[in-house]
Amino acid sequence: MDFDHLKTFLEVTRQKSFSRAAEKLHVTQPSISAQIRSLETSLGHRLLERGGGKVTLTAAGRVFEPFAESCLTRLNHMSLTLADLERMPRGSLTVSANESTALYVLPVFFSKFGKQYPRVSLNIIRAERSRTLELVLDREVEFGVVSLPLKDKRLHIEIIHSDDFVLVVPAGHPFAKLESVTLRQVSQQRLLLLNQGRKREQIDELFEQEKLCPRIAMELDSNELLKRLVLKEMGIGFLPRINVLDEVRGETLAIVPIDGVSISRELALISRKDRALTRAGNAFFTFATGTVRSIPEDL
Repeated sequence: MDFDHLKTFLEVTRQKSFSRAAEKLHVTQPSISAQIRSLETSLGHRLLERGGGKVTLTAAGRVFEPFAESCLTRLNHMSLTLADLERMPRGSLTVSANESTALYVLPVFFSKFGKQYPRVSLNIIRAERSRTLELVLDREVEFGVVSLPLKDKRLHIEIIHSDDFVLVVPAGHPFAKLESVTLRQVSQQRLLLLNQGRKREQIDELFEQEKLCPRIAMELDSNELLKRLVLKEMGIGFLPRINVLDEVRGETLAIVPIDGVSISRELALISRKDRALTRAGNAFFTFATGTVRSIPEDL
């Protein structure tokens, strides 16, 4: 059965005329007649009657008409669905971020994005902040995720995640039983700190402002390693809240507030302003930020 034959049949029933149906469909009247005969032959039933200057449905035609309409409606729906599928973003998308962000922030975005856009292949490059900036500026990756503040006129910067750095102690540590501690109390403990970075600078500034000399037991280059050592009771340290939520829920680590101290953190999705995003990149940008990236007028 030909779908064009169904369209012709329905047009004839609407127009109640072979000639008017031919005009609507931009074909000849003999072509209309031939299609109807072919449809009736394939079904084994006469569908239309001519008489009194108009065309009417037979009993079989009345039964067949709603099935023909349903069939063409489904065909149209299928065509639209396939067209949408063709318009869906595809290809690959690479995002650069440090280890902590790659482990605890990006998986949430990637998991939801991957379900919505299954034809996009997602990749993560783990790199420190300075290296991530280089990769984005050198056009080696489409996006990077870095901590703020950041000022660079070449980059489009959009906040996608906010949380804070918190003091983390083993569940059995005396601090775990306290509602809060002072910075002086913290300075007297074995401290595990990152060896560099903006958050390390902020922590150092806190102790300097209070004229305290912290007892640094170890300096590390990884938040994940720092967490592992805290779990092994080798000291206490500062970590992003999101990094320790599972351990806090499992009661192997505890977060302890420090009187008068708050270390906030904002992560931003960065991309070159003068680089046109791919279809996959545009989809991810809108998904992650809730906005559509605009191109500056002077570019």
